[in-house]
Amino acid sequence: MPELSETRAAGSDPVAVDISERVASSNRQMLDVFFGVQRIVLEEFVFAGNELLDRTRTETHLFMEFISKTAGAHSVNGIQTMLQECGQHQIEFLRRDCERLFRHGQRMIDASLKLAAVRGQAGQN
Repeated sequence: MPELSETRAAGSDPVAVDISERVASSNRQMLDVFFGVQRIVLEEFVFAGNELLDRTRTETHLFMEFISKTAGAHSVNGIQTMLQECGQHQIEFLRRDCERLFRHGQRMIDASLKLAAVRGQAGQN
């Protein structure tokens, strides 16, 4: 019986309780970071799929427009005008695409910083 009371006394030791609280806290922090990273990776997969679909749709539209304008051009001046218009559309598409990718990069940086901030705040507690 004295062994049982010694075990209970050791279980209520403040140092042991503090260590177990720290272990539990670090496990919770690790899970928070793990799930945060998992969420970010899944968002990236969804973004990549949507981006691929949108880009394919836009490129197909631009190509069909190019084909129809090529078929409608009947002179050298018509071909020159058609090339200028199609070039302008392609430049506009690239500008929109770069802006969209920039906004996505900014969202990813913000999400990563938020995850790091949550991790940093949890580490201070």
